[in-house]
Amino acid sequence: MKIDMNSDLGEGFGAWSMGDDKAVVSSVSSANIACGYHAGDPSIMRRTVKLCADNGVAAGAHVSYPDLSGFGRRDMSCNPQEVYDCCLYQIGALQAFCKAQGVPLQHVKPHGAMYNNAAKDRKLADAIASAVKRAGNGIILVGLYGSELENAALGTGVRFASEAFADRAYLKDGSLMPRSIEGSVIYDAETVAERVVRMAATGTVTAADGTEIRLRPDTICLHGDTKEAALMASAVRRALERAGIEIKPLREVL
Repeated sequence: MKIDMNSDLGEGFGAWSMGDDKAVVSSVSSANIACGYHAGDPSIMRRTVKLCADNGVAAGAHVSYPDLSGFGRRDMSCNPQEVYDCCLYQIGALQAFCKAQGVPLQHVKPHGAMYNNAAKDRKLADAIASAVKRAGNGIILVGLYGSELENAALGTGVRFASEAFADRAYLKDGSLMPRSIEGSVIYDAETVAERVVRMAATGTVTAADGTEIRLRPDTICLHGDTKEAALMASAVRRALERAGIEIKPLREVL
């Protein structure tokens, strides 16, 4: 069995930084790199692509609503054309840095509010999938299993990777528990490692209310913006490898 481990990297801006990217990148196989709309700037994007290249980690574009001050976690009234334009712009920017480093752009993953909205809104999902398709080169779209993003990928002929979240609580409908609710983020590394092995081995996770949810994880996300991120990524990788599950970038999993 093979599975990808991804984390959000490059989420600083100017003199401000978030997370220990150098520690996290040693445990994951794919990185979602902020493209300047929720975090990141040209210099950080360049350095993060190089960090991935130096560590053999696949690079992906972490596209977002234009919401630096809200870290991309606030709803914005963007219509599908605006979402398409925002996504294509961000993908193109990261593609240029990847090309300069000789690194292929492996995937695109929406961030924050855009991710959650597109999981349920087919028009927004279609806009994102269309931007990924027009960017070309067989780029993979990452999203929740059974979501409108998956349906949009199938409808546009874009490869899709189903994602499960190591450190986020689920609601019974398979969506992520809003961060405004206590318990939405899980911080204990061993607890996270155990649930990830179960996700990978059985394709299930227990929602906050006890409901068993079916998943089909091609990739496991570990957020890089918590102080526990590096410890958690290392613990999850060790647990998966002990279970006989290989950690590989998405292009080798699908």
